[in-house]
Amino acid sequence: MIVISGSSGFIGGNLKKDIDSSVGVSLRVNNWEKQFEEASIIINLVGKAHDHNKTATVDDYTFANVQLAKKVFRAFIDSSATLLIHISSLAAIEEYESKVPLKEADPCAPISLYGQSKREAEVWLLEQKLPENKKLIILRPPMVHGPGDKGNLNFLYKLVARGIPYPLAAYNNQRSFISIDNFSFFLKKIIENQEKISSGIYHIADDEPISTNMIIGVMKEVTGKKGFNLAIPKILVNGIAKVGDTLPIPLNSIRLKKMTSTLLVSNTKIKRVLEIDALPKTTEEGMYTTIKSFQEDK
Repeated sequence: MIVISGSSGFIGGNLKKDIDSSVGVSLRVNNWEKQFEEASIIINLVGKAHDHNKTATVDDYTFANVQLAKKVFRAFIDSSATLLIHISSLAAIEEYESKVPLKEADPCAPISLYGQSKREAEVWLLEQKLPENKKLIILRPPMVHGPGDKGNLNFLYKLVARGIPYPLAAYNNQRSFISIDNFSFFLKKIIENQEKISSGIYHIADDEPISTNMIIGVMKEVTGKKGFNLAIPKILVNGIAKVGDTLPIPLNSIRLKKMTSTLLVSNTKIKRVLEIDALPKTTEEGMYTTIKSFQEDK
């Protein structure tokens, strides 16, 4: 039995559908640890994501991303499970910009409370002694997208679908993503090949990066909207984003960085270990699937 903790969200819901013999467990119920006892594998998705409303505190992130990770690990040690796959985040190493593909051994420089708490959990987990029959795999994905995603891609889609000109064409970036299909593929490969992979941190991502302007092109193709792009001067856009840091407008500094900066991730290590030649979907194919799902959800 494969137990998925934190399975009520976008990623967890998709994993439950894709991974055979998996069950979701909520850490909000009493005695949730008992549901771990007979597990063969535990996938931990529990955590608190970015807080764009800026209402979450340090304690909120510490509890959700660090303390609960500790509890899941201890339940894993007490269970019959031989593998714990802990889903961390690329934010634990870098959140906004890297023009060189990030590797697992690169220095960590988390900025936000989210990234800092994710890294704190990683450090603690790696310090723990594992019994000889158990393994701990920590995965760092970049932005995950797919049907049901309500994040920044959905925000961009709504602009394009309304025929609103895309205002950030002046920015020329490249960014690594991972589609939920490729995310699930990596998880299933780890489960199927436990003997090949050692405990530690692994980056997972699509094989190719994609620019925001290319994403807009996919959105226009799916929606049939032919709206033009606007190359508003960066200095003006940056000023608007700073206003959004204090007033409730759609654009703020964090969202701007996520949509326009270059952030590259290397998935070479895990592909080499698991002997993966190619992923099920290219970056563009995965993006098309996600954008198409936004249209169907209207």
